Amino acid sequence: MKRTFTVLLLIFILVFSGCEKKSAVERSADILSVLVFVTGVTAGSPTYELMAQGALEFAGNNKNVNVKIYEAGFNQAEWEQQLAEMVSGGEYDIVLGSNPSLPELCANIGRLFPNQKFIITDAHYAGNPQIRTYLYNQYEQSFFLGYLAGLITTSDMPHANSVKRIGFIAAQEYPLLTRQIVPGFIDGARFADPDIELDRRVIGSWADAAKAAELASAMMDSGVDVFTSIAGGAAYGMIKTAVERGAYIVSYNTNEYSLAEGLVAGCGIMEQKKLIMEILSDVMAGRMQYGISQSIGIMEGYLGFIADDPAYRANLPASIREKFEAFLDDLRSGRIEYTVPSL
Repeated sequence: MKRTFTVLLLIFILVFSGCEKKSAVERSADILSVLVFVTGVTAGSPTYELMAQGALEFAGNNKNVNVKIYEAGFNQAEWEQQLAEMVSGGEYDIVLGSNPSLPELCANIGRLFPNQKFIITDAHYAGNPQIRTYLYNQYEQSFFLGYLAGLITTSDMPHANSVKRIGFIAAQEYPLLTRQIVPGFIDGARFADPDIELDRRVIGSWADAAKAAELASAMMDSGVDVFTSIAGGAAYGMIKTAVERGAYIVSYNTNEYSLAEGLVAGCGIMEQKKLIMEILSDVMAGRMQYGISQSIGIMEGYLGFIADDPAYRANLPASIREKFEAFLDDLRSGRIEYTVPSL
């Protein structure tokens, strides 16, 4: 299907090339035009919200920067065609995105538009001179969130039970999830107690909150008392079940303490907004290098944990906070050794 689409698109470009918008050569060199290509919708996704915020704030501070936010929706089969249509006029200097599966689509499209540049965060792809990627060390974030989940499930907190079992709900399978995120979560939990088990389930959708609620309920029946998720808007179903039945939550990438009073025990933070603004600054200054992938994590200042929210202190006993914060300090300083599985 991909090859068929590429051939058809090439025919389209050859036929209608005379109707293109301003090319990169014809555009004013003083204007940086940016397409933020959201593979989904912005609302409800911390990764996309922070990407959009970073781009728009940078444009607000720089009058010679234009930003277009485009939401491609949840049908992954349509992303490549939509992106090709967006860049076919040659009006964007760079395309910004954040999705592990996006670089391959960009590589396909880049063969048709050799002057187009793509910068993708939360992804790994090297060797293509049109593409630059930044891979957050999500094993590392999973590792410390899993450790916190392990401390909770083995504790005497009100909703913790005697079963050493934690839960992970995902919207769909993809390499980064299966090879690094999930392994990091269980490895971190077993750093707290080697007997902890993981109940992992897949929704099959980024938007099906009802299915997530159903899965979470079944997981609680099996003994799960601490959840995490990578599920976009569908995660609200898991949160609803946790509130109704009493279970704890640890969250990736953003502050979610207010979503379930007393139950969100910890939130990781991914400095996506900071990274996007630094990327655009490098592009404007001519410092951006393509064809390479860079790994960034807690030691580089792009992953962290939100410990200054009052809910964090209110929701966790001091004994657990002390153990967890000592663990974070050791992780930041490199005193804890771990091996990131290859992608």
